[in-house]
Amino acid sequence: MLLFRFSGVSEHITFENFKRNREILQAFAKDYYILSVLAYIILYISTAFFLPGAIPLTIIGGTLFGAFLGTVYVCIGATVGATLAFFSARHLIGSWIQDRYRNQLKRFNEEIEKNGHYYLLTLRIIPVFPFFLVNFFAGLTNIPYRIFLWTLLITAIPGTVIYSFAGQQIGVIESINDMYSPAVWIAFLLLFIFSITLMVFRHIKRKKD
Repeated sequence: MLLFRFSGVSEHITFENFKRNREILQAFAKDYYILSVLAYIILYISTAFFLPGAIPLTIIGGTLFGAFLGTVYVCIGATVGATLAFFSARHLIGSWIQDRYRNQLKRFNEEIEKNGHYYLLTLRIIPVFPFFLVNFFAGLTNIPYRIFLWTLLITAIPGTVIYSFAGQQIGVIESINDMYSPAVWIAFLLLFIFSITLMVFRHIKRKKD
């Protein structure tokens, strides 16, 4: 990340440059489709595993492959990358932490067992932390992989569709702000309402318990 920041490469990765070279990139993806898809998925795995940049890469996927296929490839890359991060954290250090601090983590683990899915849904819908950090942190807990997986998919798909569609429309917009049309803002508002509803439901459930 530091190398990327201070090498000067970041100065050339702009919306204007991407739009200017859009047709060249689309032609390359069309001529070398399988290679482009594999390279894109591998690159997306890295964003879910150890690098930031998922949103810009999702927009690029919509530009190169269209909204539908872009969404499919993003979901594949995100799922594989998140799974690698989850199990890497769990087997490299998570199991040791759980064994070493079993008594100290007892109440924490009980809370995760009851409400872990709410925490994951909230962190993914309102991304306080980058997704790759959420993937690692989840692996440090005792939350089951099946819960980790379905919370990932249910939160990733709506946002992926929005950004992939924005990428598909990149040829007819003039600036990055144009991607946030009323329809896109409504979609984000619905995601926010969904997150708030989860937190309210969790609060009511805890009161009943």
